[in-house]
Amino acid sequence: MTDTLISGPVADLDADAQVRADDRGHVFHSWSAQAMIDPLPVAGGAGSTFWDYAGKSYLDFSSQLVNLNLGHQHPDLVAAIQKQAGRLSTIAPAMANDVRGDLARRITEVAGDGFEKVFFTNGGADANENAVRMARLVTGRRKVLSAYRSYHGNTTTAIALTGDPRRWANEPADGSVAHFFGPYAYRSAFHSDSAEQESERALAHLEQTIILEGASTIGAIIMETVVGTNGVLAPPPGYLAGVRAICDKYGIVWIADEVMVGFGRIGEWFAFQAFGDDLPDLITFAKGVNSGYVPLGGVVISERIASHFDKISFPGGLTYSGHPLACAAGVATFEVFERDGILERVRDLGERVIAPRLRDMAERHPSIGEIRGQGLFWAIELVRDRETREPLVPFNAAGADAAPVAAVVAACKSEGLWPFTHFNRLHVAPPLVISEEELIRGLEIIDRALDVADGYTV
Repeated sequence: MTDTLISGPVADLDADAQVRADDRGHVFHSWSAQAMIDPLPVAGGAGSTFWDYAGKSYLDFSSQLVNLNLGHQHPDLVAAIQKQAGRLSTIAPAMANDVRGDLARRITEVAGDGFEKVFFTNGGADANENAVRMARLVTGRRKVLSAYRSYHGNTTTAIALTGDPRRWANEPADGSVAHFFGPYAYRSAFHSDSAEQESERALAHLEQTIILEGASTIGAIIMETVVGTNGVLAPPPGYLAGVRAICDKYGIVWIADEVMVGFGRIGEWFAFQAFGDDLPDLITFAKGVNSGYVPLGGVVISERIASHFDKISFPGGLTYSGHPLACAAGVATFEVFERDGILERVRDLGERVIAPRLRDMAERHPSIGEIRGQGLFWAIELVRDRETREPLVPFNAAGADAAPVAAVVAACKSEGLWPFTHFNRLHVAPPLVISEEELIRGLEIIDRALDVADGYTV
């Protein structure tokens, strides 16, 4: 499924030294104190694996930033980019372009009835920025609600919408944002004792927040359909239907942020499709649409929202909106998904391989408080004490406080697995093309690494 276009790992220590020198001397890295980091020089990758210049390979259990859905160097995506580059490398967004239109049509078809148009962006953050802009223009209201446990991007409004600590140092940003508690049954803010009760109480809280913030001032609610980095938190039964009803009641636009979970991550084209028939007004996407081979994001626009701009100009645009190279990789992504049955295999691997193995780990490792997820998107919540549910490391831990999780990460990397962690959680998010053998091998490495976590439990 993932025939490589390049050779495998070969040690080249001179190249390693040069890459390190250039990076440390001249590259300014995101979310980092520059003198405190030592980025790994990566020489190449194929499928679910990448390798460094020392010749060591890593099984990529994070899909980089949960965007490499079709893995490293997928031959179909690379070939599509090469072919498009030879025919038409770029064209202004004001022009009509075949691959841009083809991809937009394919996206609206899988989004479902009622979605007609796609506004292309360069990534997820500007997709969320433009979705909010559309909602504000359509409703005439400026305020937007978002969840505390969320990440929506690093641009001005997107970082204000973000609930996690990355927002703090960027405040004040867009002041027309208010936050609410989304459902999180394991650490319920509502003292719920069932998924149904969590849904009911979370919806009551959301409506109360709307009332107290002033329903007439709120243009949109933006939510990650399945919360990504901040927990792999799926909506409990009835929650999305309740959000849809609340939005309709108060004339609020529902924006589904599908940047991380769209395009197959949980086994559906869009994650909201796994939780009922209720449709958002706007869907934002990026990452998996073309696995990030060329930057691409966008907003899928419902007919109701799109029609508002039939005779009124939308005041926004980007030079590289719907870039042909990015869209060519997107069209190839659809073809691979359909030919190789990607959605079906994601659901199968999640149910048949990951779920039972994680349940078995949870029975044997006292450091596991909860496992949750579906498809190829799971979280292992690590605790010091199962009874009290005290996290293995504190919220937003750094330095010595984060040492227990750092030790688990080191154990994974020593065996050739590159994990995804956030605070006290270990996430399982490999490329969707991962082989069953690779998936099992990665889970076995995590199983052994959790022995390290167990050493910190009470």
